[in-house]
Formats: sequence, structure tokens, C-alpha cells
Amino acid sequence: QVHLVESGGGLVQAGGSLRLSCAASGWTSSTYAMAWFRQAPGKEREFVAAIRRIGHTTHLNHADSVKGRFTISRDNAESSVYLQMNSLKPEDTAVYYCAATYNIGRYYSAVYYNYWGQGTQVTVSS
Repeated sequence: QVHLVESGGGLVQAGGSLRLSCAASGWTSSTYAMAWFRQAPGKEREFVAAIRRIGHTTHLNHADSVKGRFTISRDNAESSVYLQMNSLKPEDTAVYYCAATYNIGRYYSAVYYNYWGQGTQVTVSS
């Protein structure tokens, strides 16, 4: 019943900004993690950012490569997760995926996520 749909990708010049959205449905647990991963051709899928809800607390985590530039957030109804990307660099070019899991332990590892969106392409030109 869990469905994730990403949107907001596109082509942008270096230094520009994009906001990715992940519309989530069928998500009912009060303890979960939702995250953004990215994958460039020929490379491993890498962690970008995660937002975890553990009971009534929320935790945000960002990869070192995007700290200070990207910010993960969710709306008040918890129906969508966003990734605000500022100061984009050519090395940020990748397909960005939204992911979710009820296992909030190793939020930074793709293998622990059960649900994935179809991905949205982000291309940053120099």
C-alpha cells in the first residue's frame, strides 16, 4: 500500500537551486525513516538525506557531501517529503530517489529501505 512518487528534477546551472518532492501514500506507522538517495551512471547508490520519526520525535540527517546545501523536510500532514537543494554542483547530477522504511536503524544504507519511488533526474551543468 506504500507508494512514493518523486517530482521536481530538471536541468539547472551550477549554483542554482531545485526542490524535490516525494508524495507518499499508504504510510501509517509512527516510527519510520524516509530518505533521499541518488545514483549516477556507473556509480553506487548513495545516501543524501533522511528524516526519521521515532514516536513523537523527528531526526534529520544529511550526508557530508550535501551538508549546508541540501535540507530535507516534510509537510505538516506528513504526506510529502522534500529536498531543498541549493548551491548545486555538477557532481550532484544523478537520479534522485525517495525511499522509506519502518526500520529506522541504519537510515544511511539503501539496503534497509523497503519502498522506493521511480526517481527523478537532476542535471547540473557547469
